[in-house]
Amino acid sequence: MASSVPARRQEKGRGHLLDLNAPRRVVKDPEQDARDLARVQRWVMSTLAVTTILHLVVGLVVAAVMLDESPVTSRAGLNVIAGIFGAFAVAAGRAIHGKSIVSPWLLLGVVPTAVGLWLTFG
Repeated sequence: MASSVPARRQEKGRGHLLDLNAPRRVVKDPEQDARDLARVQRWVMSTLAVTTILHLVVGLVVAAVMLDESPVTSRAGLNVIAGIFGAFAVAAGRAIHGKSIVSPWLLLGVVPTAVGLWLTFG
């Protein structure tokens, strides 16, 4: 009776991709490693900074929505402040990556203001 499990290959070096008798040569380039590490650190730092500031922005929009009996100017003001902090988030991310802070990307700061005003008064 034939087994349904295939027999293991008997050829040397064909059973797996790793050949222990001929390890891969590793070329060390410490400068490239340092550049890679710095790039990863920049991405981690910018992600943390932007998400932290965006949490503040969402909190300001939620506060503007939850204010019941306050003047319209107070709720609108919180939404405008949220937009300013949204622009700060974009500027912080660009600054960490060494890019010019002043760019069309700063217009993303208008998005929290627009969404906040729509949620507050819509």
